[in-house]
Amino acid sequence: MTALLSDLKIVEATAFIAAPYAGLTLAQMGADVIRIDPIGGGLDYNRWPLTENGRSLYWAGLNKGKRSVTLNVRDPEGQEIAHALMTRSDPGAGIVLSNLPARGWLDFETLKVKRNDLIMVSLSGNRDGSVALDYTVNAAAGFPSITGPIDHNQPVNSVLPAWDLIAGLQAVNGLMAAERHRRDTGDGQFVKLALSDAPFHVLSALGFIGEVQINNAERPKTGNHVYGTFSHDFETKDNRRVVVTAFTPRHWSVLVEAVGIAKEVALLEAANGWDLKDEADRWAGRDEIVALIKPWVNLRTLQDIRETFDEAGVCWGPYQSFSQVVEEDPRVSDNNPMFENVLNPGIGKVLTAGSPIDFSGAERTSPGGAPILGEHTEQVLAEELGLLDPQIGALIEKGIAGVPAT
Repeated sequence: MTALLSDLKIVEATAFIAAPYAGLTLAQMGADVIRIDPIGGGLDYNRWPLTENGRSLYWAGLNKGKRSVTLNVRDPEGQEIAHALMTRSDPGAGIVLSNLPARGWLDFETLKVKRNDLIMVSLSGNRDGSVALDYTVNAAAGFPSITGPIDHNQPVNSVLPAWDLIAGLQAVNGLMAAERHRRDTGDGQFVKLALSDAPFHVLSALGFIGEVQINNAERPKTGNHVYGTFSHDFETKDNRRVVVTAFTPRHWSVLVEAVGIAKEVALLEAANGWDLKDEADRWAGRDEIVALIKPWVNLRTLQDIRETFDEAGVCWGPYQSFSQVVEEDPRVSDNNPMFENVLNPGIGKVLTAGSPIDFSGAERTSPGGAPILGEHTEQVLAEELGLLDPQIGALIEKGIAGVPAT
């Protein structure tokens, strides 16, 4: 974490990935993010993976460094408390982040009456407000149709919720732009974005739409090749796999030198009229290039390849299981300043990432652990709303506010 955004006070009413990831990103740059959940936990509180004692590692991972408040927002009194937190008068407050329906207790116009310069970032599934998840928008965007083995004629889903993560970061961008606008003009605003627009925006940015409209072409399924350049996987002598790439002329030249195939490459170029320093020709000759590199890789262990490729400056990487990432990769350890072993109550010590961004003007602080559900309810009601202990006790007794989950 850093303290760069320590003047911002954000109230988060969210579930699942995209919006909580936005809140996590802001918290890890120093913002005070208060997450409001129902008493007993929301839709994502028990989402897998779970520890042996039933704690969600997923929920803990997405809520590091936040303060957790539990309220019964189905009750008008609970709604009033939530609204008071969202619209409190502190200069850096008055910012709401949500992917729950923007109606009822989360209606922007209702909240704006209580603080005219309110900023609310609302993430929906589709632009029309209908339901969509990462997995449904990924299917609709076309990417599963070009994912998987070349000879597999069915779509292949991604296990990475990429659009949730991208939409979460877009929500951060929208929130920060709106906050900057408010500082300059004094005006708040309702910031809307749809999860489904994340992949469609990428289709435009990476040329997929132009490929259809201008080239009248359908992107082919290419397996583990990378379309339009050279990249492929290979098996090592010790039954590991590596990916070897050559996206630039330098990538190509150091790869050829490291593998010792300059003579074979020259013959291949002469026979086909290719210049393999050009990525279009590397794409055309991808199968022949794989055939040249494969025997060299097959005869060497992963460690042998690592030493040769790293010394030569080849752009490559090992395929790793999650266990191998944690156990073998120094980038995922406390050798990396992004990581720190953090004690999480009810879970234990977990290697925890702070922000991936380094700022020259702000030192890193601990990334912080995940809160216990409702851990900060009493603290927040006292410090932010000025409620006294008897008032807080009465709210807890009536089931309006929750105590920390055990």
